[in-house]
Amino acid sequence: MGWFWADTSSGTPVVPQADPTHKHISGAGTPPAGCPMHKSTADAFTAPARAASQVPPACPVPHGNPAANAALSACPVPHDSQGASSEQRQEPSMLSKLNPLNYMFQSISQDRAPDQTHALPTSRDESSIPRGAGDSNWEYPSPQQMYNALLRKGYTDTDVTAVESMVAVHNFLNEGAWGEIVDWERRFGRGLYRGWEVSKRGEENAPMALRRLEAQEGGQSQPTLVRFQGRPKDMTPKAAMLQLLGRVYPSKFGTEPPFDRHDWFVSRNINGQKKEVRYVIDFYSAPPEPTGEPVFYLDVRPAVTPTGAAERLMRWGGDVWWRASGGDVREQPNNRNQQN
Repeated sequence: MGWFWADTSSGTPVVPQADPTHKHISGAGTPPAGCPMHKSTADAFTAPARAASQVPPACPVPHGNPAANAALSACPVPHDSQGASSEQRQEPSMLSKLNPLNYMFQSISQDRAPDQTHALPTSRDESSIPRGAGDSNWEYPSPQQMYNALLRKGYTDTDVTAVESMVAVHNFLNEGAWGEIVDWERRFGRGLYRGWEVSKRGEENAPMALRRLEAQEGGQSQPTLVRFQGRPKDMTPKAAMLQLLGRVYPSKFGTEPPFDRHDWFVSRNINGQKKEVRYVIDFYSAPPEPTGEPVFYLDVRPAVTPTGAAERLMRWGGDVWWRASGGDVREQPNNRNQQN
């Protein structure tokens, strides 16, 4: 789930913000000797003289002695014209080939795969999820890109005729995950106190409270998705706890483990300042419908940071307290009076 590509030609590529803990170049000390950017104009274009001790490495094969090389048809030592070392000639690492925004390959071919027996569409759908800069939306991969990506990841037994359905489910789940994140951001995107004002009367009354506050504030604040990371092999603490409870109380908590886990990094606008919030998403599958349609459900929540933990406690605790204290029963007389 969650495969987006950031190589669209219509939008401006998003560059992640620099880590504030990284040292700025102006404060990194004096520039190294010989840097052409810190010389005068005339010296900048003059090649530095080679020191006497810096003798270029010579070929160890004695080319001046024909008798010593009689058994050699050619010199076994490669003579690189540029003098590049073996480290410089190594292939780039797999990590360097990945897009830092989604940890996927920078680009996936739209060409038909070898031995592909079924033609797949190459058109890509635009999602409703704004990019980090907010100037465009993320794009979903085409079925052909999805199939090529699965092959590159080693899933060579993928049924090519099922890829279009896979893409449709993939896009549907990501849209649902974003809808849940937007709901969290509507509540807590402008502070914990405002989030408590929305959550203190339970989940049933939260939509009405949100509409009232947003009407007073002049509309909703729109979050954006900066980047995301798929972590299918890393089980979240909550999912691990549910699996443990399922072994103890299988009738109540028994469920299959999530088939995928994602971390989505969302940009939150707080009084004109950007704040990055990490959300955790567990993807679960449920028994199919009687008609055979697959069923999925998502567990979307902020990561357990001090702020995220407070948001989760307010939303869950507010709903539990409202129902346990009989809040709906207490407000029934007031509701009747307002209707009359």
